[in-house]
Amino acid sequence: MEDLTERRIVVVTGASSGIGLAAAVDLARRGDHVVLVGRDPARLQIAGDRVREASGERPELFRADFAVLDDVRRLAEQLRAGYDRIDVLANNAGAIVLQPITTVDGFELSMQANHLAPFLLSTLLRDRIGRLVVTASDAHRSGILDPDDLNAALRRYRPFQAYGTSKQANILFTAEAARRWPEVPAYAFHPGVVRTRFGNESRVVALGMRLLPFRSPDKGAETLVWLANQDPSRLVTGGYYADRKAHRPRAKASDPALAARLWTASARAVGVPA
Repeated sequence: MEDLTERRIVVVTGASSGIGLAAAVDLARRGDHVVLVGRDPARLQIAGDRVREASGERPELFRADFAVLDDVRRLAEQLRAGYDRIDVLANNAGAIVLQPITTVDGFELSMQANHLAPFLLSTLLRDRIGRLVVTASDAHRSGILDPDDLNAALRRYRPFQAYGTSKQANILFTAEAARRWPEVPAYAFHPGVVRTRFGNESRVVALGMRLLPFRSPDKGAETLVWLANQDPSRLVTGGYYADRKAHRPRAKASDPALAARLWTASARAVGVPA
């Protein structure tokens, strides 16, 4: 096996395309040993080729579908077996879901894929993680999170409100992780409005992604890479960042009591100790 003693191990979820792939390429070029996690095997292989072309090294690839919590549990077991440490876990995987879908685990899909799955992965890897970076969004402004009802969005489904609620959960999770796990610096960030594969199943959204002046994935990944590399003494653990600067999220995404309730509800939902 390769000796990784002097190199950081960075796990990036949602790394098959978009922000995750752009971040993985940049980090690999800087000398990190990157580990790519994605849902689609074919796209994951293509992403691995991109990283190899950019860095000269083939990254490790792990397939996991965050719509299936057993996939997340299996991924955590594989990562624990493969690495005695994960210097940076970039919880970047996410989706905008354009219609109400209930997962095999019984949860609204955007809440599970964007929050519950990364919450579970982080919890299962806690003792391995050196730093946590979470891709959130200013879409949290439209969130209406109720920890007592994580499936509330299913009753009157509005795609971007459901997405915003999951991004609200991302920011609250990051802040609560920083409080509960003081040994693990944790940061959430807004990448800007980035042209990615989000919403490709909708012709209207896909057309907008092509025509409107969104950021490139490379630009969207800049703050993720910066948070992964910056000296923690220069950052605020639990903080929310955009364009490499600290930002204040809306009150509903910075309420410690709400964050604590979300943590308890999330732990109960995925079956881990609170």
